[in-house]
Amino acid sequence: MIDRQAHPVRTALVTLLRERGTLTSTEAARELGGSSGLYSFHLRQLARYGVVEEVPAEGRAKPWRLVGEAPPLQSALNRGLEDESYQHWLAVRDRAPARWRRDQAFSEVVYLTPEELTELGNAVRALIAGYSGRPAHNRGPVAAVARFFPLVEPSD
Repeated sequence: MIDRQAHPVRTALVTLLRERGTLTSTEAARELGGSSGLYSFHLRQLARYGVVEEVPAEGRAKPWRLVGEAPPLQSALNRGLEDESYQHWLAVRDRAPARWRRDQAFSEVVYLTPEELTELGNAVRALIAGYSGRPAHNRGPVAAVARFFPLVEPSD
């Protein structure tokens, strides 16, 4: 289930729905680029897993809204995005538009106290929060992934 939900297009749709409240596939295509059919498919998949629901409307327009921000589901989407999307990125990076051919992936082992570990996590969350909720216009979705965990043995 996680792999089917954790898709960059679906993550972009959830982000856009958070910004707007409701969204049609046509509006998504206009805002994110691509076809309305692509977004219609992914909205239906998100509905299948209970992430979005149709909003009653008159006419042909088919607006959608988030069912609710269930943290475990969002965490599952994010975890899947970390793995699936990064592997996809590595496979297609050389074919991406020139302005998107770089990334900022890195890792480092640092020595911290438990309190410093919490402080580091809070600082990164605060930094990323400054970029959250901005309109998608002229921006592309970027996975911001940070994992801070102790490298200790259970007996430590």
